[in-house]
Amino acid sequence: MNSIDSQAGAMPAGEWRVSVAPMMDCTDRHCRYFLRLLSPRVRLYTEMLTAAAIVRGSADRLLRFDPSEEPVAVQLGGSDPALLAAAAKRASDYGYDEINLNAGCPSERVSDGAFGACLMKSPDLVGQCVVAMQGVTPVPVTVKTRIGLDDRDDYGFVRDFVGVVAAAGCKTFILHARKAYLSGLSPKENRTVPPLRYDVVYQLRRDFPDLRLIINGGIDSADGVRQHLAAGLDGVMIGRKAYADPWWLTELDAAFLVADGRGGPQSRAAVVAGMVDYARRECQSGTRLHHISRHLLGLYHGQPGARSWRRAITLGAARPDASPDVLLSALDEVGENSVSKGVLSNG
Repeated sequence: MNSIDSQAGAMPAGEWRVSVAPMMDCTDRHCRYFLRLLSPRVRLYTEMLTAAAIVRGSADRLLRFDPSEEPVAVQLGGSDPALLAAAAKRASDYGYDEINLNAGCPSERVSDGAFGACLMKSPDLVGQCVVAMQGVTPVPVTVKTRIGLDDRDDYGFVRDFVGVVAAAGCKTFILHARKAYLSGLSPKENRTVPPLRYDVVYQLRRDFPDLRLIINGGIDSADGVRQHLAAGLDGVMIGRKAYADPWWLTELDAAFLVADGRGGPQSRAAVVAGMVDYARRECQSGTRLHHISRHLLGLYHGQPGARSWRRAITLGAARPDASPDVLLSALDEVGENSVSKGVLSNG
């Protein structure tokens, strides 16, 4: 066990090897339940939740999750150390095993709130936030950030940011290997337009051998994952590829995560059956089917009938009275007729 793993609240290094990024409007609790059916071991993150919303709003609505989602981390947005500490305490009490601070989101809405990527300009403040959160929770407090900001793309900028925040006590950094533009680019463009600079993260690996470093950005193949792990990084975080082609997670789980007796799904149809059971419980509690089914649109990505699958779910779930049987009917569009009928007869 290395020095990081021996610290209070730390997790074994293997638990960081593959994770799914926090994605706004994507990785809500319904999505995470779905992804967990695909991979029993990949690390999951909430979408960004603002500290103010947790402390001053409905913490239960924002923080509750199904125990099957574990291991799961919460990502917080904010820049007020006291407010972040209060939110981190609540999240820790709910059972999240990691508190992640967003210092990388480039949207203007986030910047106007004095958090996200603009925090890279204030490493001392980020350090204060880390100290405050660590003071109220035993679980790891981590930071997700970029490698540069606007016209600051020299290596010294990100090196100094990491150094200051690490000195405050943060031992794990998730690095999106692109710089961020606070204006001039949309959040979507910020995920693709700034060039990827994996070399910067590799240099950080050499300069900070005692930190845990996870790389994020543009990783869409098993070979890419293998490349970064071989370079000595502690983990790889997958973003939009995992949402657009979620079945890919089954491959990553089998290839890179330590077998522990929890097997992955036997088929896509088996995952649908699991989501039907989940949707029935949720719909009985007042959840609209659309809020669940939208996360399944990419399940048959690249498979025959994928377009028909998406159309059947989108149109079927749009009805106000839509039931989970919409998912079973959609299986007919991808040739899973027998599975659909079998689940229906046993349901």
